[in-house]
Amino acid sequence: MRAKFSLRCPGVGWNSIVKKQKVWYTIHVMGAVEKCNATAGYGRVKGRDKRSMEESMSDWINIPKNVHILLNSLHAAGYEAYIVGGCVRDCLMGYKPKDWDITTSAKPDQVKAIFRKTYDTGIAHGTVSVRLGEDVYEVTTYRVDGKYSDFRRPDEVSFTTSLREDLKRRDFTINAMAYDPKIGLIDYFQGKQDLSEGRVRCVGDARERFQEDALRMLRALRFAAKLDFSIEAKTYEAMEEKAPLLANISQERICDELTKLLLSDNPWRMRDVVETGLMAYCIPEFVPCASMPQRHPYHIFTVAEHTYASMQAVEADRILRWTMFLHDIGKPPTHSEDENGCDHFYGHVKQSVAMADTILRRLRFDNASREKILTLIAYHDCELPDTELSMRKLLNKIGIPLFPDLWKVQVADMRAQNPTLLEERLEKAEATMELYQRVRNQNPCVCLEDLAVNGWDLIAMGYPPGKAVGLVLRQLLEVVIECPELNQRGILLETAEKLKKKPEIQIYLG
Repeated sequence: MRAKFSLRCPGVGWNSIVKKQKVWYTIHVMGAVEKCNATAGYGRVKGRDKRSMEESMSDWINIPKNVHILLNSLHAAGYEAYIVGGCVRDCLMGYKPKDWDITTSAKPDQVKAIFRKTYDTGIAHGTVSVRLGEDVYEVTTYRVDGKYSDFRRPDEVSFTTSLREDLKRRDFTINAMAYDPKIGLIDYFQGKQDLSEGRVRCVGDARERFQEDALRMLRALRFAAKLDFSIEAKTYEAMEEKAPLLANISQERICDELTKLLLSDNPWRMRDVVETGLMAYCIPEFVPCASMPQRHPYHIFTVAEHTYASMQAVEADRILRWTMFLHDIGKPPTHSEDENGCDHFYGHVKQSVAMADTILRRLRFDNASREKILTLIAYHDCELPDTELSMRKLLNKIGIPLFPDLWKVQVADMRAQNPTLLEERLEKAEATMELYQRVRNQNPCVCLEDLAVNGWDLIAMGYPPGKAVGLVLRQLLEVVIECPELNQRGILLETAEKLKKKPEIQIYLG
């Protein structure tokens, strides 16, 4: 099915846009992407259809040698043992698991008695890490979780001999399956069926699962985005009801889940975070974007829908996806409407930078990533250079290495706007990239470090250390950016000597 983003912009509907512009703007970005409403119950299993999912497990689970050794060693000692959780899910879907987790009836001390190299990585919760060769595997005892007073982790756990009880405490049915090569698939909660039908569903009562661990709500949306699944109706309703519990979760954990969602093949599913009410407890500043119209020749979406489409249009890179998510977050506070009913957002770039800075600090982003994102947002709406001089001036502001990312941001922004203007704008963008490559091949001097002179040279010719040196170096850089051929030591020292006569320099010379 070819699907489209729905529009919630008041007075501007999809049908009217199609009628007026004769445009069918299905979002095809970075290759043909077909999407539809997240809450409409759509979903499919990538790389598998229902028939293949229902075939024998042995066709899909190829257990590594060391995992067989783990299972067989536990069996030989008289204990039950299964691979469990995400590795079973991934194998059923035809993916290679990143980790192989083991669940067993053996207690932690019994596991440690069987294997020579073990580590107490989570022994309070029944988990022992076992090293076999270069690989480390987590082996966890069947357990029942106690009360979750912090809405994140159980206060205590008790061990059990029942695999069913262990699986019953898990978050989603697709993660609550176990497998033993000798027995086959253990699927008490129809996780395999949910996989084949493309659905994320909680084990048991969804309200209880979210009450126990509020982060599971974001995990559900992240899995839906990653796997291109729908959210089961009762799970979705419970999410809407329990959304306020997310306020109990640390910002670092929220950031981690949102980043994983953004890096999925379906970053536009951030819309689910808004529509379930979770965004109000993650990044509340974004919520007004969902109802903010953009009645303007360049736009056909609300601010939020434009944001989702722009994220979809850029590669799965952490810096780029977060940049696109936050690049227009300052539009609602700067919104105005002229006498013709056209929407404007004067000053939204500066506002977006300020708001993004607050958000990224709150989410505990590292300084380097935060600065990159803020720079990209600050220049996402700038005029693309069309001359070598204007290119050098821009590279002076953002740095040569960052320009390719800024170009990707601007192209993604274009792709998420009015499609009738896209072709001409993309042609200009391609010309700009060719210009950048030509200028870069010239090894231009666009920063102080590349000047043919430095501060010590200026001090040697009589400039006092401090502000005067910095001021003169910046003026020399401006000269070189205008005329790259002047970046020669002799020429720059001569220019620096002439600058001594300038009033703004003389005040530092006594």
